[in-house]
Amino acid sequence: MKNKISVTILTKDSQKYIHECLSALVAFDEIIILDNGSSDNTIKIASSFANVKIYTNDFIGFGPLKQLAVSHATNEWILSIDSDEIFSEELVSEILSLELAESTIYSILRDNYYNKKLVKCCGWANDVVERLFNKNITNFNDKQVHEGININANMKIEHLENRFKHYTFDSSSELLSKMDKYSTLYAIEHKNKKKSSPLKAFLSGFFALFKSYILQKGFLNGYEGMLISISNANGAFYKYAKLYEENKK
Repeated sequence: MKNKISVTILTKDSQKYIHECLSALVAFDEIIILDNGSSDNTIKIASSFANVKIYTNDFIGFGPLKQLAVSHATNEWILSIDSDEIFSEELVSEILSLELAESTIYSILRDNYYNKKLVKCCGWANDVVERLFNKNITNFNDKQVHEGININANMKIEHLENRFKHYTFDSSSELLSKMDKYSTLYAIEHKNKKKSSPLKAFLSGFFALFKSYILQKGFLNGYEGMLISISNANGAFYKYAKLYEENKK
């Protein structure tokens, strides 16, 4: 029997991939779209799918928004995905045929692409993410950014066999925009809770560059490896630089 699973997706100006994303999920009986201010055709595209329910809310942080999306779901089991992630038929079939265990969280291997090119360096390879869970047992944490599912010692994690595509960025401008947004959210979340300094910002950026470009073999992956490594370094530098400025206010 097909599992009763609600898919939850956060959107904002997601028209580029939302049709492909939702087309891969037609076998699920409920998809919850929680939009936070799209000005493109995201809502119009999403509303054309019979299994989609659309809600809107201002941006309150990624963790709280995902909690809110879960609250709109009518099924106990939640599959959380992003609007730029594309599931294969094999993965959908595997999920719908699982013998779901209430205390188990199911993780999936994600293939990350930059401008439609698969990236296997800079920490983007072997990217396992927890995505399927029972909302009566757990939910997302409250983090503004880099949110995740709350996992305790009584829970088991089971890895699925199939994987999915993640179209991360198509340009350096998109990388910069996300880095700026995420570093700001990090600074706001940790203001007066975590110490920072110009030296910490510099060292964090330096070691992030070394890790991405050398240890995680960015130097073997041409332009994409260099670009992603520098972006990772910028993200590490600016999150502590912004936190330093926030703590001084």
